Amino acid sequence: MKFYSETELSSGTFLGRVWRPDVKGPAVVTLRENRVFDITSAAAPTVRDICELAEPAAYVAAAKGEYLGTLDEIAAGTRSDLANLHFLAPCDLQAVKACGVTFANSMVERVIEEKAAGDPQKAEAIRARVGATIGDSLRNLRAGSEEAAKVKQALISEGLWSQYLEVGIGPDAEVFSKAQVLSSVGTGADVGLHPVSSWNNPEPEVVLTVSSKGVIVGATLGNDVNLRDVEGRSALLLSKAKDNNASCAIGPMIRLFDQGYSLDDVRLAELDLTVEGTDGFILKGRSSMKEISRDPLDLVRQTLGRHHQYPDGIMLFLGTLFAPTQDRDVAGEGFTHKLGDVVTIESPGLGRLSNTVRLSTECPEWTFGISSLMRNLAQRGLL
Repeated sequence: MKFYSETELSSGTFLGRVWRPDVKGPAVVTLRENRVFDITSAAAPTVRDICELAEPAAYVAAAKGEYLGTLDEIAAGTRSDLANLHFLAPCDLQAVKACGVTFANSMVERVIEEKAAGDPQKAEAIRARVGATIGDSLRNLRAGSEEAAKVKQALISEGLWSQYLEVGIGPDAEVFSKAQVLSSVGTGADVGLHPVSSWNNPEPEVVLTVSSKGVIVGATLGNDVNLRDVEGRSALLLSKAKDNNASCAIGPMIRLFDQGYSLDDVRLAELDLTVEGTDGFILKGRSSMKEISRDPLDLVRQTLGRHHQYPDGIMLFLGTLFAPTQDRDVAGEGFTHKLGDVVTIESPGLGRLSNTVRLSTECPEWTFGISSLMRNLAQRGLL
């Protein structure tokens, strides 16, 4: 499967990472047409360093590089084998944060998960009741507005108020830590489900790349793998539901903002999701950034600012409109993953992110952390 179309390759400025077995560490790379070039240097040894520059896209476009191979050749590398050249998640030292409940449909599904206490058999009846009360009143509702406050009061009177609706239409966004620094996996890798979960789903999202100064320098795609039953039992289990081995996929590469691609393109982005099971099951889904209830700039400002600094910047998941209600096996129980599912997320301009679902306990262990990166860069004379 190709990561990018010919149009994307010819018009975009891309920044990413690959694993280089010859140096036993990661390399910062860019694409020039269909060819991958290593642009790692002592001046900018990490993706984080490039994103902190005044003009990241201009730097990448002008950077001298070492040719590593074609996009297809490197994409064919085995992700679990460190003896192979292969793509990694495009971020490195950035904190990985995520915004939840930023779309009306996913907001309602979170209410259902909470009311059903993680039981999919109860979800269908609750879904009907919540839908009858809310209808489409949350559609195009701007979070924190006077109209949102009125809807809040109406829901309280119906006994349907929820902590998820509070962050969905109230003044404060939900922002949580999705993954540890350097733990995210890239395209082609396995993504992990915690073995305790029996009700789970992919979450296709746009992921912003933000500098330490709060400047949005680019965007990519992400899969915020979600355990619906675990989070549904209690919001206090959010960390267990979200942050597990290989549970965060980002990629294929960061598309840096330049004259041909900007935040306005992100605001109009359409994401398509396909899940293909080994049992022949196919799920199609879509998430449209045009229907987000909070502007990306607002989400960045609520995450990073005088109240909280991130010296190495952040990767910020913007949330999803996708809510998987299509039954897979049993009527009324909706969708859940099966091992071996191939999840593909694609969006014009941002390419395609594809991963295979496994148990977190079966995915390759995460062993290359910050200390490993620093030692590796020092050994290569890049620090």
